[in-house]
Amino acid sequence: MLIKLCSASVNPLDFHQMRGHVRLMTGVLRPKRKILGCDIAGRVETVGRNVKKFRPGDEVFGVTGFSGGGFAEYVCVSEDKVTVKPANISFEEAAAVPIAAVTALQGLRDKGRIKPGKKVLIDGASGGVGTFGVQLAKSFGTEVTAVCSTGKVEIAWSIGADQVIDYTQEDVTKGGERYDLILGANAYHSILDYRRALTPDGIFVMVGGGAGLRGMLAPMLLGPLLSLVGRKKMRFFIARIKQEDLDLLKGLLEARRIVPVIDRRYPLRHAAEAIRYLEQGHARGKVVLTTE
Repeated sequence: MLIKLCSASVNPLDFHQMRGHVRLMTGVLRPKRKILGCDIAGRVETVGRNVKKFRPGDEVFGVTGFSGGGFAEYVCVSEDKVTVKPANISFEEAAAVPIAAVTALQGLRDKGRIKPGKKVLIDGASGGVGTFGVQLAKSFGTEVTAVCSTGKVEIAWSIGADQVIDYTQEDVTKGGERYDLILGANAYHSILDYRRALTPDGIFVMVGGGAGLRGMLAPMLLGPLLSLVGRKKMRFFIARIKQEDLDLLKGLLEARRIVPVIDRRYPLRHAAEAIRYLEQGHARGKVVLTTE
């Protein structure tokens, strides 16, 4: 399908791809696609003859695939990579959802085996994955502790966290609290520190793709080995965007059970500035680009 883009969002994957940190994902010798950008929202312009689910004029959101191409006015995508945009959210909000929200969802549900009543810690709760992680964990009926910096504490409270820890004042891995599930959206501590903060049957999940190769190595190599010792599990994964998960998120967005948190909006021509801002690590939620 050819999509006329109204908005796209910036992810850590974009600047890691730009700097060649994730070549195994985006092209070893050269980028598979020279245009950055994975998260998109817009209107269907035209469809191929085998497209069954969408028609020209439909408003959709989803991904281009990890190879990029979304920082543009038009992009071609497969119909199984998008779903219908909820009518009650803007294109900017819709573009903020796909990679961050699906990563949080799959990390909590599929890798973390989240269950109602459990104690969940979201480390990096004020970023894209983290803000969705807090809201999704609450939707599963868990007790959520959010970890973020001083200037982002209010955001964590506003999206429903039960407890908020300012990491500049307290090291959550050195306290006496233990968690059934830890989602490392911004995993600043070592994998051994996180393991210490788990309950005897706890699970640590580090989300990947935006961490770069260096940030992935310890969880990828040590995680499986540590999981063999005792009942604690240490897991690393990179999300796979599935249409059924986009559909699930669509329902949560329509019900306002999750709400995208957008820090800044930039016009498409200022994409470089948007990437620089996100790379500084100070974003509160998502950074989006607009073409209209």
